[in-house]
Parts: sequence; C-alpha cells; structure tokens
Amino acid sequence: MALEPQCIALSGGVGGAKLALGLSLELAADRLSVIVNTGDDFDHLGLRVCPDLDTLMYTLSGKANQELGWGQASETWSFLSALSDLGGEDWFKLGDRDLATHVLRTQMLGSGSSLTDATRALMTALGVKTVVLPMTDDRVATEIHCQSGETLAFQHYF
Repeated sequence: MALEPQCIALSGGVGGAKLALGLSLELAADRLSVIVNTGDDFDHLGLRVCPDLDTLMYTLSGKANQELGWGQASETWSFLSALSDLGGEDWFKLGDRDLATHVLRTQMLGSGSSLTDATRALMTALGVKTVVLPMTDDRVATEIHCQSGETLAFQHYF
C-alpha cells in the first residue's frame, strides 16, 4: 500500500490561510503541515499577538471573520471600547473573542510553553486537525527602517 505524500505549506496571513484551507479540504489532516510566519508577531497591551498564526487558526476552525478578513466572526468590541474610553491604546483592533486567544497564549508562554506548544494547544482547542507550526519559537520581528532613520514595527507601519 503506497503512502500519500506529505504536503508542507508555508503561510503568511490571509492569503496563506486561504491556501491552507483549500489544501486541508483536499488532504487528510495527517498529510498536511503548515509552517506559519511569526515575523509579524508583537506584544500589545502586555499580550503576545501572533496575527498570521491566528488568521490561520480562525480560518481552519471555521471561525474567521470573512467580512474583515482578520479576527473572529461574531466579534464584539466591548474591551476595546472601554479601553478607548479610558484613554488606552486602541490603534490595534483586538476583539473580545480574539483577546481570549492572546491572553491564553501569553499565559502559556509565561508558564514556559514554547510557541509551538501554545499553538498546538490553541489549534486543538478550536478543533483544527492540520499540523500548524510557527516558523520559529524564537522572537523575531519585521521592522521597517525609514530613510529618516526611524524604525517602525511592522504592525505600526501596516
């Protein structure tokens, strides 16, 4: 009996998540692994945010917000609204459901879990069967170096 070939896909955010979804519909879960960009990850409000991992997770779990192209469907914004009312940073849109992901991930990382382990736990909790791996467990950052000499974090630039 011949084994199906293993498929390894590289993914960024929305486009990569759509590709991974298409592949996941054609391949058995044990035949697909997706390695995801972590260069856009950053800390916000003390929480570790992994936009590309989250977009893939929400897409593969059927929870993605199709209208916005990011975050979860049926999202509410009570936390962000209250934060804004208090004068807090509200430039990066964290929905209430999405916030739960970041809180739990940050808690796991703070307890010594690797990003790979935290990703596996979150994917499992949302019923994702596909193997999803961050490109590294190390912290890396995409930065924009401006001609003025200023350096911008990717999310601020984007």
